[in-house]
Amino acid sequence: MTPPLTDRRAFMAFCGSLGLGSTLLPGVLWARLADGADISAATIACAEELAGVHFEDEQREQMVDGLRRQAGQLEALHAVSLPNAVAPALVFNPVPAGTSIEGAQRPPVRGAVTAPAVPGNLEELAFRPLTELGELVRTRQVTCTQLTRMYLARLERYDPMLHCVVTLTPERALAQAAEMDAELARGRYRGPLHGIPWGAKDLLAVKGYPTTWGAEPFRTQTFDEDATVVQRLDSAGAVLVAKLTLGALAMGDVWFGGRTRNPWNIEQGSSGSSAGSASATAAGLVGFAIGSETLGSISSPSTRCGVTGLRPTFGRVARTGAMALSWSMDKLGPLTRGVEDAALVLAAIQGPDGVDRTVHAAPFNWDATLAPSQLRVGYFSSVFERDYAQKATDQATLDVLRTLGAKLIPVEIPDLPYQAMSPILNAEAAASFDELTRSGRDKLLTEQGPNAWPNSFRTARFIPAVDYLNANRLRTLAMDRWAELMSTVDVIVTPTGGSSQLLATNLTGHPAVIVPNGFRDDGTPVSITFLGGLFEEAKPLALANAYQNATDWHRRHPSLKG
Repeated sequence: MTPPLTDRRAFMAFCGSLGLGSTLLPGVLWARLADGADISAATIACAEELAGVHFEDEQREQMVDGLRRQAGQLEALHAVSLPNAVAPALVFNPVPAGTSIEGAQRPPVRGAVTAPAVPGNLEELAFRPLTELGELVRTRQVTCTQLTRMYLARLERYDPMLHCVVTLTPERALAQAAEMDAELARGRYRGPLHGIPWGAKDLLAVKGYPTTWGAEPFRTQTFDEDATVVQRLDSAGAVLVAKLTLGALAMGDVWFGGRTRNPWNIEQGSSGSSAGSASATAAGLVGFAIGSETLGSISSPSTRCGVTGLRPTFGRVARTGAMALSWSMDKLGPLTRGVEDAALVLAAIQGPDGVDRTVHAAPFNWDATLAPSQLRVGYFSSVFERDYAQKATDQATLDVLRTLGAKLIPVEIPDLPYQAMSPILNAEAAASFDELTRSGRDKLLTEQGPNAWPNSFRTARFIPAVDYLNANRLRTLAMDRWAELMSTVDVIVTPTGGSSQLLATNLTGHPAVIVPNGFRDDGTPVSITFLGGLFEEAKPLALANAYQNATDWHRRHPSLKG
């Protein structure tokens, strides 16, 4: 007889007598199998505590043969090579049952833009929004090649300070820029991104260049085809000048080359994982950048570096050619200097590509003239009422919105145990890098602490499949509750941090627009977030755009030396 699980000391001693050690490590059952041990009722008993279950002796005996067969099935599974690009057969759809995505695609309605005077020193244009840069290109006051050379020079000058570049792409960039200039000379204009230099988070594949994922084990990795987003920006006329840093495997701001810095305070990291995308955009090293978010990787660095970030609806932008971390949570989106910039980039990259099966053919109808008074604007009243560091700044943002005609409606975050759904991300991330863990090459990653990926991947391997699926069932309830909430408003204004909204909306797939709304006493930026309904990015973008038109936080930029 095995001791009862309630008698922990006796239980630990019992497992120790089996050679399982005095501490119940994750995966004790499968670890024993890896050492050549056979499955028995005793090894099952020692594994039960981790699974959160308890069985009787007779039940354990009945399980032995089935678990032995299952072990053989897993061994066969591990023998199959599954590249990161292969997605599970289960496809996540954030749209609740009974909800349809309707509407026709209409031409965008852009805001008025005036091209600035061309300065004697072209670098004075470095911090201009792409709307203004695009107008200079369209009217042929500045050439695409001039802009490209200017940004390439700034990347070379300031990267030693910021550590935001993995790979420069000058040959590709200058060839693209020359082609865009030639097309303009022939009368062909591709649109507002024509000739605008941009940077790609280095989880996007670009043919002919390494795609490192910020991680030492993949430092020399290359792909034979450009990511869908890269192809679409090429088609829009944008000029790729650099592959930008990300925290290794999309966590934080530390990569194999060091820590990416915040241009407002280079003693501080830029946050992540879209670390280089935010840092380079804030520092005026690119016209815009593409980042990704699974859980805060656009929101957090946008806040830290004072740029505008757009996390689109899950299923809005095809992720083909992008590193997979969580197939049901990964999203690609722009980091820019202004809201309309983000809208124009989203218009260029959104929509199905015939490969990523999560993407919906939903219209994106940008209207820069949509007034706040035409929108139902909610705000998480209890969150704003708390005492927190940025309360005065956030309250001032609400005051600006009221002066713009917004009638603010108090709403609350649906009350659900969102942390209980975290195993979804952890399990999918561990599956994405299963081979890295089993091969032991996870030791090559720069970060090795208890909260770093290597340890997370190891512990997540022992999330029971039953619990992973039940977490997704709870996620369905969350999707329904958020659908009910968003049916009452068009946009919700929320503090960027300090509540469960970031985890909740990344799980439900709702879009977010993050914009700077002030500065701390130490001179570093803070932000506010605008949430929208599924595939309704145009509404939070319009409200955020109105806010930016009434303020100048997004027009401020760091003073770099060097």
